[in-house]
Amino acid sequence: MLRVVPLISVILVSGVAIAAAAEPQAGDDLAICRDRQADAQARTTACENLLNADRVTGKDKAVALSVRGNNLINKRDNLHAIETLSMGVDLDPDNAIILNLRGIAYERTGQDDLAMADFNLALQKRPTYGVPYNNRGVIQLRRNALQSALDDFSLSIKYTPKFILGWTNRARVRTLMKDYDGALADFAEAEKIDPTAPQIASNRCITYGLMGKFDQAFADCNGIIEKQPKNTGAINNRADVSMMKGDLDAALKDYNAALQINPNNIRAHSGRGQVYERKKDLGQARADYRSAAYSLTKFDELDVARARTIAQERLAALTPQTPGAAPSGRRVALVIGNGAYKNVHALPNPPRDSKMIASVLKDVGFQTVISVSDLTRDKFFDALKTFAEEAEKADWAVVYYAGHGFEIGGVNYLVPVDAKLAVDRDAETQAVALEQVIAAVGAARKVRLVILDACRDNPFAPTMQHTLSLKLVDKGFSNIEPGAGFMVVYAAKHGETAIDGDNGADSPFSTALAREIKVPKVEIRKLFDIVRDDVWSATKHEQQPFSYGSPPGREDFYFVAGK
Repeated sequence: MLRVVPLISVILVSGVAIAAAAEPQAGDDLAICRDRQADAQARTTACENLLNADRVTGKDKAVALSVRGNNLINKRDNLHAIETLSMGVDLDPDNAIILNLRGIAYERTGQDDLAMADFNLALQKRPTYGVPYNNRGVIQLRRNALQSALDDFSLSIKYTPKFILGWTNRARVRTLMKDYDGALADFAEAEKIDPTAPQIASNRCITYGLMGKFDQAFADCNGIIEKQPKNTGAINNRADVSMMKGDLDAALKDYNAALQINPNNIRAHSGRGQVYERKKDLGQARADYRSAAYSLTKFDELDVARARTIAQERLAALTPQTPGAAPSGRRVALVIGNGAYKNVHALPNPPRDSKMIASVLKDVGFQTVISVSDLTRDKFFDALKTFAEEAEKADWAVVYYAGHGFEIGGVNYLVPVDAKLAVDRDAETQAVALEQVIAAVGAARKVRLVILDACRDNPFAPTMQHTLSLKLVDKGFSNIEPGAGFMVVYAAKHGETAIDGDNGADSPFSTALAREIKVPKVEIRKLFDIVRDDVWSATKHEQQPFSYGSPPGREDFYFVAGK
């Protein structure tokens, strides 16, 4: 079992930052934008000034677009990055830096073939450019083409010998190839470049663990954790080493610690599932594997992708296969209304809307309806865990959520009432990733439905600090692609916000949903089409619900079957 800190596809537009000079004048913008050794922020400002004033053309405009594209990638706005960098390629087709950047953006949208094409073209234009070799090697490693990855990382080192990621990435490949001495030699070279780089000890921890040198392994991981107590990557690595040693209790303790820091952590759920499986607690193992198995995005970092694959394989192995078994007809629902937010303005409607939906579901015959309001982060995850156990025994599993929800960095989150979200990246640890809600319904045999009346304005946006690594979307959720057999319904389509009811009235979406659920003989897919039309009409074309995915296609499903 080898799950380590993510390999990094590298973005290099600006080189080593230098001390900022005096405040630049407007006439200096072109010189600063061209200067790859300039201060990164000064260069960004200069390039944006040129682009916004339309004061640059040709290859100089391509350079400015490359800087803009680089920043978009850092914000995880990869689709706009591709659009921006493609304009740069049109202006300067021989610019290897722009081609490399666009390759990274393609990779991060799950388009590895297009990424490889761009990396190859960048290297054709400039064969001694070390960075695209590294980035191509990352994709080769994701494809498990270890020798090709090793060759690419070696070329990256050859042409850019001071590039630390080339050394650490090659060390990781050598670890996978069981060339442990070679891996340790590469880590030693990396230390000569930057002895403080945390990825050296964190990755070497795994290498030592696989060598059976557990004292050295724990020393490396512990050193990182002592300096960075909330570094979940290092905590997961230490847990992995404990698993290698056979110390399941120590591994469990670390996976639990990682999940206490970040309950959405895929690696920790996958690893903990393996611990529970070895302990013969198969129900808990399945629950953790489900929490790691379901993805709504096309791209995962390498360590997350591996953890997800393990979870998917083990979940399939542990899920009882009962073809031809009679359906139980059991239908269960979890209904959540979060309104009493502690750090932003309260929402009066969600608790009321959720109680109305819970009542309707009971009326139409759902055997179990868990109705809860104003959940903190920990209580939210507890409710999902409890509900997942009910879903395992059901044909239908439905989650309805009303409250704050939005997209940050391409990930959709539901917001507990105790979230502070002072910084956009806090969503990873303080909010509930939509994937975890998908996982909660995942065990149901037939209908797996998530309904989100949560596409409201982001109230944290005015005060939330924006980081370079995350993109903040102030309105609604992003597009998703749920797996086969799942249906996710948004109260408002991507980029729009849902409307609350006026003067104490229920929201237009919950009103339409509650009404249509009770109508007999309306198939579930058609039902949500009707809800969409009703809301569109009631809001005078201001709000349009949207559905993603579908229940299994060989059967019709009805909230009320009729006679």
